[in-house]
Amino acid sequence: MLDELKTHQRGPGVVLRSRDPDGVRQEVWAHLLVHHAIRVLLHQAALQAEVDPDRLSFTRGLHIARRQVTSQAAFSLSPAGQGDPAGGR
Repeated sequence: MLDELKTHQRGPGVVLRSRDPDGVRQEVWAHLLVHHAIRVLLHQAALQAEVDPDRLSFTRGLHIARRQVTSQAAFSLSPAGQGDPAGGR
């Protein structure tokens, strides 16, 4: 699990951005929650495909999740030309 977090999810050589203990704790918990969420999704996919969950790659699942999040971030709920829902432009 630590290899998946340090090498693949966070990236090699990347340090935590937080400068205070509470921020570091929050950042570590965020990484752990994302790791758990990806593992749950991989497990569900394995059950649906009727394959052993250990046969699925965490790295591949991480890349798929990143692509999905990135493509969803480009989607806007506001009508064209009317700014964001909070009122800012």
